Amino acid sequence: MPIDPIELTRQLVDIESTTYHEARVGEFLAGYLAQQGYVAERQNVPQPDPARNPDAGSGPRFNIYASLPGVTPDLVLSSHMDTVPPFLGPCREDAEFLYGRGACDAKGIIAAQIAAAEKLIAAGKRIALLYVVGEERDSAGALVANQTPRGSRFLINGEPTENRLALASKGCLRVELRARGKMAHSAYPELGESAIDKLLAVLHDIQALPLPVVEGIGDSTLNIGVLRGGIAPNVIPDNAEALILIRLVGPPEEIQEAILRAAAGRCEVHFTLKLPYMHLRAVPGFETTVAKFTTDIPSLTAWGEPFLLGPGSILVAHTPDEHIRKSELLECVDLYVKLANSLLG
Repeated sequence: MPIDPIELTRQLVDIESTTYHEARVGEFLAGYLAQQGYVAERQNVPQPDPARNPDAGSGPRFNIYASLPGVTPDLVLSSHMDTVPPFLGPCREDAEFLYGRGACDAKGIIAAQIAAAEKLIAAGKRIALLYVVGEERDSAGALVANQTPRGSRFLINGEPTENRLALASKGCLRVELRARGKMAHSAYPELGESAIDKLLAVLHDIQALPLPVVEGIGDSTLNIGVLRGGIAPNVIPDNAEALILIRLVGPPEEIQEAILRAAAGRCEVHFTLKLPYMHLRAVPGFETTVAKFTTDIPSLTAWGEPFLLGPGSILVAHTPDEHIRKSELLECVDLYVKLANSLLG
């Protein structure tokens, strides 16, 4: 029987696979694809150092690369297996939608790609599948996969683009700021030095920096996502930390230099993730969009010319109400087939 992408999405959403804890969904996919006749290869991906990342897991992590025996692919369909926390429980559904963590980001996409690959292979196309871990944090799986490309000319990456072909995706720059001060009783602030005051002053200056804008694509955006420091309101804080994510539509080097100047002498600055802005090619016959988010594409440069397409809306990804429209999921199977045929001839 043909692959049912709706049923496969249900099965995938039922499996918890938050970042650093992807092994169960990887095992499921490896077994499922083996049953379809693929050779499913595991690519080991190391866990991060728990001393630096308290969310790190202790179990195995691995990508899945799958192709028919002996096939060198012309085109690879790819997405990510990990999801943001928390796991929302088993898949729920009504007549129109499937609900649950990963429904649109990106387990429904994986199911649509596997169903599309079945049709393309039946038509004689040389297709492979690549499903990676860690996209939601640092593209660790994609970076590992990029060390062993398989000769493909094209890569179709799946993210929620509402079934429109993306003309661009934003890059990102992740910044960690750490300020140090001197602890003292808050009744005698002259005896201490507030790390929080120093950090807030730096953040004020960073927020005032001009950020790149590209006509027709949009502007860069800055989010202070984490802010913490001190131990009590009656203690002058001797430490403070802020985590920033900048979504880029241009090269990051000028922004990095401006941040370093703004923080000079007041804060330590660490750039922990840098992914470039990507301009992508249009293909006749496809509606287009601009992805304001970042994908694994900048970390999969060795896998061929990239394209970005997938069902579902990024506006509901990472939310308690994450869902995907069943009709959109089925439509994207045909869009993946159409795009692959357009590229391969």
